[in-house]
Amino acid sequence: MSLNSLHIPYALPAVLLILALSLKAPTFVRAWKDPDVRATTLLLLLASAVFLSVPPTSIHKINAMTGVPNIAAPWVYSLLTAFCGSCLTMVITWRDEPSPRRRHTIRRIWIIYSGIIIALWATFLLADTPVERIYDLDTYYARTAWMREHILLYLLAHMVSALVAAYMIWKWIPKVRSAWLKVGLVFLQAGYAFGLVFDVAKLAAISARWTGTEWDWLSTKLAPPFAILDASLVGIGFILPQAGPFLQKWTRDQITYRRLRPLARAIRTIAPSAARARVGRFAPLDLRLLQRQQHIHDGLLRLAPFIDQVLHRRAYDVARTDGHSEERARGIAGAVALRVALDASHPPVARHDRSAEPLADIEAISRALHRPRTVDTIRQRVAPTESVNTHA
Repeated sequence: MSLNSLHIPYALPAVLLILALSLKAPTFVRAWKDPDVRATTLLLLLASAVFLSVPPTSIHKINAMTGVPNIAAPWVYSLLTAFCGSCLTMVITWRDEPSPRRRHTIRRIWIIYSGIIIALWATFLLADTPVERIYDLDTYYARTAWMREHILLYLLAHMVSALVAAYMIWKWIPKVRSAWLKVGLVFLQAGYAFGLVFDVAKLAAISARWTGTEWDWLSTKLAPPFAILDASLVGIGFILPQAGPFLQKWTRDQITYRRLRPLARAIRTIAPSAARARVGRFAPLDLRLLQRQQHIHDGLLRLAPFIDQVLHRRAYDVARTDGHSEERARGIAGAVALRVALDASHPPVARHDRSAEPLADIEAISRALHRPRTVDTIRQRVAPTESVNTHA
């Protein structure tokens, strides 16, 4: 089996994590003092580093570049250990309110995991590992002095962090009210479960070596897929509670922005005389939506003197009689009143003290304008052409 053939399963989670990290970078620059932002950024950074380092091709390159056989082992295991510590601190950051006790707990976790990382490098330097092993290092050196301790150290650190994090989440999840956070915690629980399978498979294969039995397939075949699932699901679990609300809001804003397009086009001829600040199509969506809403409201204020509320009520009653829902009828009635007001608003000189309240539901009106045939039909029934000027 070639090295490249084993690289593929690691590529997708690595790309997704790097993408998430790049999207998080601007937030980190703006709010790096926020503990949540720092914890999330560190976790994504470590997870990305793990997935970039663990493919067999990367392990071989690290060994070849340094000229030290198997030095990729402490490098990868150190990143994995730091990732475990980051996961624990992230759960605590989410679960507990800011307090001296939380800061002390997080500091203690990093002290413990920093000590484990130092011990990993110390045991590796004390061990004799002259033969490079890409796929079966854990079992090949399972009975080698100091390397045995090195391997057990990273596996036990990973197992303990998974058990502690899973326990904290299990106790916390019934109290969670946020849907996105709850979904994220479910992913975390699934990831930690797969991580425990990875640990058990590795420890079983190593224990077999100690007794003279060869169960290497548990370490080389069974464990790696569970490790990929573990890191992937844990990464998703931490990303979802933060990315989910953002994507939900972005989708809602995108839908609203598109729905308002017909109304924005309808009133662009009566836009305020003052030049508006230009916002390009690549500007943030929320800024473009805000400008479109402001443009519509400014236009409706200029149309207020020409809104015929009696006409609006008649159009609403006809739409309801025709079987349209209340919201749809309001939109149709508003579109009818808007069309009549637009025809009467040149030049836009205020002649009546009338309110634009009938046009308050701008989304419903814009949706009605998207299907102008219904609007035109009802307008002809409630405001015949010969009486349009009367209503104006």
